[in-house]
Amino acid sequence: MVTEFDKAAEAHIVGELRRLRPADAIIGEEGTDDDGTSGYAWFLDPIDGTTNFVYDQPAWACSIAVAHEGVMQAAAVFVPPMDEMFSAALGGGATLNGRPISVSDETDLALALVGTGFGYRAETRQRQATFLVGLITQVRDIRRLGSAAVDLCMVGCGRLDAYYELHLNSWDAAAGELIAREAGAITTDFSGAAARPEQMLAAAPGVHAGLLEAIRSV
Repeated sequence: MVTEFDKAAEAHIVGELRRLRPADAIIGEEGTDDDGTSGYAWFLDPIDGTTNFVYDQPAWACSIAVAHEGVMQAAAVFVPPMDEMFSAALGGGATLNGRPISVSDETDLALALVGTGFGYRAETRQRQATFLVGLITQVRDIRRLGSAAVDLCMVGCGRLDAYYELHLNSWDAAAGELIAREAGAITTDFSGAAARPEQMLAAAPGVHAGLLEAIRSV
């Protein structure tokens, strides 16, 4: 789904960035793809969780992050229905409404509450659901909130112990991954290498290795 609000929000954010940072690149979900010359690139998802927004479900957010030469530097995820602003800076930790946050201290995978998400295509969702069936017996339970940015922030503040998803876009994961990581999460792909949108795993240190092994076994 794409609403007039997605387009209007992106247009407003892009307009401000072009005014304040005219030499920076901008990559937005609703079609903005501006090359820059400064080495900085902004990743925008004006409404992450548009289906939730349309159905008046509270798990949707505005997600913005900025990278320099490919390394994420700062991020903000605002969740309007909960009036919660998550933010992070590389090496500076993560906050929720200005207060430091940290991941959970769970160490038992069997007690871990794990978030995930499904793709838009029916055949993709079918594969993801089959994958979930193989994983759900190894954790406490699964939550599917419908917004990757919100899911990653939930890991960052300890409301989820972990989160995994396949086939995200750069703007889906950019801000939330930095926030989760700066809050103490281990973020990787499914092989244990650096996290990437195509394979995103963010987990509290106490359950990351176990969840990674469980994912590999499915």
